[in-house]
Amino acid sequence: MTEKKFELTDLSSGKKSLLPVKSGTIGPDVIDIAHIARDHDVFSFDPGFGVTAATESKITYIDGDAGVLLYRGYPVEQLAEKSSFMEVSYLLLDGQLPSRAQLEKFTRDISRHTMINESLLRFFNGFHHNAHPMAMVSAVIASMSAFYHDSMDINNPRHREIFAHRVIAKLPTIAAAAHKHSLGQPFVYPRNDLSYCANLLHMFFAVPCEPYYVDPVAAEALDLLFILHADHEQNASTSTVRLAGSTGANPYAAISAGVSALWGPAHGGANEAVLNMLEQIGSVENIPKYVAMAKDKNSHFRLMGFGHRVYKNFDPRAKIIRAACYKVLEKLGTSNPLFELALRLEEIALKDDYFVERKLYPNVDFYSGVIYSALGIPRSMFTVMFAIARSVGWVAHWQEMIADPAFRIGRPRQLYTGATRRDYAEITKR
Repeated sequence: MTEKKFELTDLSSGKKSLLPVKSGTIGPDVIDIAHIARDHDVFSFDPGFGVTAATESKITYIDGDAGVLLYRGYPVEQLAEKSSFMEVSYLLLDGQLPSRAQLEKFTRDISRHTMINESLLRFFNGFHHNAHPMAMVSAVIASMSAFYHDSMDINNPRHREIFAHRVIAKLPTIAAAAHKHSLGQPFVYPRNDLSYCANLLHMFFAVPCEPYYVDPVAAEALDLLFILHADHEQNASTSTVRLAGSTGANPYAAISAGVSALWGPAHGGANEAVLNMLEQIGSVENIPKYVAMAKDKNSHFRLMGFGHRVYKNFDPRAKIIRAACYKVLEKLGTSNPLFELALRLEEIALKDDYFVERKLYPNVDFYSGVIYSALGIPRSMFTVMFAIARSVGWVAHWQEMIADPAFRIGRPRQLYTGATRRDYAEITKR
């Protein structure tokens, strides 16, 4: 097979060079520009890294035009229907679906790491009662390196495995502790006889003075949300984990950096923004007015939850969550006026040429907040729930990066537009 090359011509000097073209198993080819600075004395310029492949990965594939999301080659629709979050976690970390025995062992390994050191629990008492949960979670995860420094050799595969299990197992416990601290309630310890999501709900809502029953419908809905949020290729938070980890920093610091990146309203905080928007709209009668505002360039109002940086078609996760909303609200016996408002807003927007022409379809955040609300999870915890799910993807990408023979520190370059060289002037002469 002929190796593909891309010809680059410098129009000012006429100098030409052939750049190697690399092909993946599916998806667009990439041009290897590693030597253009050496050969042409130029850098590439791609603000936001929209068309830059910064790494090679085998974990997740997205076709934004076709609305396709694959975890290790498996369509997310199939995994959402047939799998569990623990099985998907194994898949993302290992690369293959587990046998029954492998899944049972993996689940046991995770459950045995659910408790956190009592000193870590006392950390929460140092936060103000109304501190944002993401601030607490990010800080406590970073502090884990002070407790588990005996197994943080990033070049030791067994240490990497232990780290992976600890993060996935302990993050729900840390998140629940942040929630309880904000309520002024006692911390609830994990129960290893419960499933991953049932245990999380128990730690969130149980109190010592009475028994708490975890609704299996709620646990099933949470498990589905976690599957859909488990990974999403080289997004902002995953790229942050990779960049921080590329320095050789301890892995807990890298995950903490990912949590901080996820906190942004343009990333993990979008589902909270959707509910705030729906409340601002208020009623079906107000939808046309707000849709018109969204189309007005002079208006600051935006329809949150519509459109996606990668998907130029329907977000496949949004379709699954939309169907799940009906199921959850029906089985839990609750009505949610915001869900009805969201459905009507979607219907009106998708009949409007402005949104259709720009391919602004509902994304995963448009409906996920509705389910979280139905489960009783407060909005301040929405992004924390996202972090719990995405921690699996973060760990998988970190492990892949560390094990890569081509692993090197990340170092983006820039187009400098500041002052040219100038000499220092004494303060009396300025």
